[in-house]
Amino acid sequence: MQQRSASTAKNLVRKILNHRNHIQSLKRPPCDVFINHRCIDTKRTISGLLFDHLSRLRLHPFLDSKNMRPGDKLFDNIDRAIHECKVGIAVFSPRYCESYFCLHELALLMETKKRVIPIFCDVKPSQLHVKDNGRCPPKELQRFAYALEEAKYTVGLTFDTLEGDWSQFLTTAAEAVVHNLIEVDGEETHKERKYFMKNYF
Repeated sequence: MQQRSASTAKNLVRKILNHRNHIQSLKRPPCDVFINHRCIDTKRTISGLLFDHLSRLRLHPFLDSKNMRPGDKLFDNIDRAIHECKVGIAVFSPRYCESYFCLHELALLMETKKRVIPIFCDVKPSQLHVKDNGRCPPKELQRFAYALEEAKYTVGLTFDTLEGDWSQFLTTAAEAVVHNLIEVDGEETHKERKYFMKNYF
């Protein structure tokens, strides 16, 4: 009798997990990978190419210039994509820190505890600093500086647009994204199972 109820419980768990997987496959998030970048620096080069490369791999990247349409509310759409993405890519360029939007996105990625892959494009981490231009409140500057420091001390990729091998770089970056997505999916599955076992048994 006890063996039978254990078998019934296992079947119930299997059915619920299958049902959840089915629902999740129907409700895909708007993006798997959020690409944080300074548009005028990298949209036509590294960020745009990376978006296309990840799209061809059937991942769902978010790049503002590709995913947003006239009439979309800038902060609403970007903030939602960040909250719902699994992995972030921060493409740092020489003038990245001059953009409020870039720093806001980076801070939100860090605050929501997303896995972030930094790409240092034509810039060294030591060259990146948040500057006070007098238009940003001190609390925001502190928020941006903290996020930037956290990103600078995360293992990332470097790329020189003049000397680098574009094809090799895109392959390496895509592999890093896929590796991180697999890890994040594994962590989420583990948390869901723990939650299920705790609340249903």
